[in-house]
Amino acid sequence: MAKFRKDGGKKLPAISTSSLPDIIFMLLFFFMTTTSMKEVTLMVDQKMPEATELQKLEKKSLVKYVYIGTPKKEQQKAYGQESRIQLDDQFANNPNEVEKYIATKRAAMKEEDQPFMIVSLKVDKDTKMGIVTDVKQALRNAYALKINYTAMQRANNY
Repeated sequence: MAKFRKDGGKKLPAISTSSLPDIIFMLLFFFMTTTSMKEVTLMVDQKMPEATELQKLEKKSLVKYVYIGTPKKEQQKAYGQESRIQLDDQFANNPNEVEKYIATKRAAMKEEDQPFMIVSLKVDKDTKMGIVTDVKQALRNAYALKINYTAMQRANNY
């Protein structure tokens, strides 16, 4: 009769890592396609006003943003505590720069989308109306007549 004996000298085979790079690249590709990049670094405080009747925008690619508010604490030494206009990642020195900003944004869009461009004003709720009026006048001069105000949904406390 044959003897069956345990051979303690055998070890488990090593785990194959040949498919590991494929898995890593699949994960990397997945996160690259599903992650949205932050477009603008906010340099102004934004406490949005509240509203009850809100509408969601359909095509966000047609929306260009103008931020108005007091500079954040780290920016106040350089820019003061008065409300400022932020266009992309820089402050505008005066409301007339809004016209140039809108002209460059409109020129970067497809020609068939240009008439449908919407300017969304993200205004801090404590901002004085004078600077908002100046921005609206500059938008009117730039023929950006579709204006949207960003607000937060008000909680109904009945």
